[in-house]
Amino acid sequence: TGVSGRLDMERMPVTGLSNTNSTSNIVTDSAAGGTALSTGFRTNNYMIARDPDGKNLKTLAEAAREAGMSAGLAVTCGVTHATPASFSAHVENRKMEDVIAEQMLNNRIDVILGGGKEYFIPSTETGSKRKDEKNILNTARDLGYNIIETREDLIKAEKLPLLGIFSISALKTEAPEPTLAEMTDRAITLLSKNEKGFFLMVEGSQIDWAAHSNKADQAIRQTLLFDQAVKTALDFAAKDGKTLVLVTADHETGGMAIEEEKKELSFDWTSRDHTGTPVPVFAC
Repeated sequence: TGVSGRLDMERMPVTGLSNTNSTSNIVTDSAAGGTALSTGFRTNNYMIARDPDGKNLKTLAEAAREAGMSAGLAVTCGVTHATPASFSAHVENRKMEDVIAEQMLNNRIDVILGGGKEYFIPSTETGSKRKDEKNILNTARDLGYNIIETREDLIKAEKLPLLGIFSISALKTEAPEPTLAEMTDRAITLLSKNEKGFFLMVEGSQIDWAAHSNKADQAIRQTLLFDQAVKTALDFAAKDGKTLVLVTADHETGGMAIEEEKKELSFDWTSRDHTGTPVPVFAC
């Protein structure tokens, strides 16, 4: 606690900085930023796991599957949102979330956890954002997915592939939903059964959203929730002895500055959008 306190991610021994500009903009969006993380290549804003010419780029999840490893995603946004989509689909525009929902299943992501039921149910159902009558939950069942919608079912889940959709849109990040740390723990438990290894992408999605709103208290809360998930991964890696944990961001948001006035901390913001400020990279 206090100024000398450290988050678990800050205790990781290897640190660096990452520039986040896309090929089309100095300031990236989450699609291009996520694509850079998932594929190693920069692309234009709004593009998902495609290069600027529209060619599909191989993702880490796909590379893992080719090597016989398992792959998973755990997020607090909708699972079809830009960052998880960048690891599980290939589309020209991040807004194609109805297509992304289908692709991530067909691409056989073993564990998918988060919100976003709105893109998995037919347009006639309450809360749906699909433009067609496809029921993607039925598609998931046909593909053998174990579908769960509660924290209790997550804790008991043993069967892969697993699709956990805990909210119609983004998670509220409060009870009775599972926490990001709980989703991370269950994903690791299931994915690590593969003797060839696994890849897991975990996103504290709503840190960004709080910063877009310039709400420091929410940004702090979401960061702490994410750090609990980081601790879960680090604890596993310490026991496992052969797992790499990387923590970074696809971009900075809000340009937060911390000041002290009359011995009270205050927060200033330079933007309500992403910035071009380099982001930290932590590794262990």
